[in-house]
Amino acid sequence: MSESPSDETLPSGPCLGQAKWLIDSRCELGEGPGWDAGRSELRWLDILAGELHRARGDGREHRVTRLAHRTSYAALTRDDDYLLVAENRLSRFDPQTGATRDFLPFEADNPVTRSNDARVDTHGSLWLSTMGLGAEPGAGSLYRLHRGELTRLRRGLTIPNALCFSPDGRHAYVSDTATGWVMRWALDDQGFPVRGQDGAFADPELWADLRQSGGGPDGAVMDSEGCLWIALWGAGRVARLSPEGDEIAHVRVPARQPSCPVFGGAALTTLYVTTAREGMAAPEAADGGVFAIELAERLPGCRGLAEPPLRLA
Repeated sequence: MSESPSDETLPSGPCLGQAKWLIDSRCELGEGPGWDAGRSELRWLDILAGELHRARGDGREHRVTRLAHRTSYAALTRDDDYLLVAENRLSRFDPQTGATRDFLPFEADNPVTRSNDARVDTHGSLWLSTMGLGAEPGAGSLYRLHRGELTRLRRGLTIPNALCFSPDGRHAYVSDTATGWVMRWALDDQGFPVRGQDGAFADPELWADLRQSGGGPDGAVMDSEGCLWIALWGAGRVARLSPEGDEIAHVRVPARQPSCPVFGGAALTTLYVTTAREGMAAPEAADGGVFAIELAERLPGCRGLAEPPLRLA
């Protein structure tokens, strides 16, 4: 197993324990985990391989569906199917039959980008991002799909990540991994960023500075107490940040490149973490796998938020 940087060298809160290797998925770039409560299963993507992975919460019945495009997220819709966020399109996917049909083009005229992070907000709308295929500086953008209409919220990003939302729906969080910062955006009553006097979306504010955390801020998820759990790529850990943006605890992940956490299980008290082996000259067996830790006894009262179904109209 890859060793993580020493906790003594990192500014971190108490360690809640080490996540266990649950699924031997060996993803090149495992990302976009989601918990499907109706099916009691975890889903995630291998972006670079174009694969949708699904498994029971205990890791059993792991199965892989080969997709036609590099895909970064599968959003559960109100119709009980998935909207796939792919490199140049959004598509509907039937998890029972595997049938896919196009829904909406997505940067189809830009051959140098692909989709990256995505998450459904408290209004049932989908935030999604793009980045350059080679992480070219400023090539990425951030969008919101609201009732079937796609709006660009911001451009000039490099690796947009950490999309999640406060439990009351008043703030969105986003990171450009290249900066090491997590930003917070005030939202209006429709879930869009508030606008300035000029009518343009106001800039987000700096909320957390993770440049000394030992890793790059990657995927994130919010818990019921308004704390943000964020994967630190390269640091082998997931940090829990307070509503004020301070690290107050962390979970060790025995793989160097954790990519995104999500809460699942019947009580939403299990933290699952996807990982990646992208760029590793000699990955170990667990790299690219899925890890899990039960938090019910370690943090009594803390649980995840139920995943809102995506509303397309």
